[in-house]
Amino acid sequence: MSNTSIPKLLKLKDYVTLIGTTLGIIALICACFGSREFISLGFFLISITLGTDLIDGYIARKTNTVNELGKELDSLSDSLTFGIAPAILAFQAFKTGTLFDVIIIIGSLFFAFGAILRLARFNIAEVSGYTGLPTPISALILITYFYANYFYSFGMGGNTYPFPLFTPYLLPVFMILIAWFNITTFIRFREKDKIVYITFIIIAPLCPIFGIIGILNPNFFVSMAISIFFLGSFLLALILIIRGFFLYLKRKES
Repeated sequence: MSNTSIPKLLKLKDYVTLIGTTLGIIALICACFGSREFISLGFFLISITLGTDLIDGYIARKTNTVNELGKELDSLSDSLTFGIAPAILAFQAFKTGTLFDVIIIIGSLFFAFGAILRLARFNIAEVSGYTGLPTPISALILITYFYANYFYSFGMGGNTYPFPLFTPYLLPVFMILIAWFNITTFIRFREKDKIVYITFIIIAPLCPIFGIIGILNPNFFVSMAISIFFLGSFLLALILIIRGFFLYLKRKES
């Protein structure tokens, strides 16, 4: 296989994976600009990669083209789109311009490393299901956290209105916790966990939809309604994590 040309190795689902990778790279470029509009666009693109991540797996199963190349390519892409890019976008979104930014950098590093290590372990896992928090859910948590703040501030005074004072200080705490959720063995999900799957299917498509609404300059009431939606999604994601922990304890006892 090492002597086979790349075009011959790539299948349809791999091209979908590469679309997600492309969006992740563009999201990083958006983070480099640093303005709230570009950061919002970056998170919007990451939310679309949640869809490409589901689609490439679906195509692989339906076309029976699951292979080692696809597995490695998917993990490499996920480490960018669900680990590195969200971490940098979050730092750019919540940086304070003070020494506390060092703490946010540390949180961002933990978040990215948690995703990368989680994906590396998944590649060598010999059991079905998911040990630790899946990286798409990690990214989804950061997306909902950002947009809850984004739409609140937008409704209060537009893109230049500051985020709530306490949210930058909570960010590194959440990022470090998520990193631990990624790598811990105390959280496990079944391979086809319907509640997690359905919740992900519902929330993930709404993220880019509401991201588009943000571009359209929504009024105060629309902004606040969307902010509440994202805040609720953020809390729901945390509940799913806690549920995974208790599912693990229940199986261990049985």
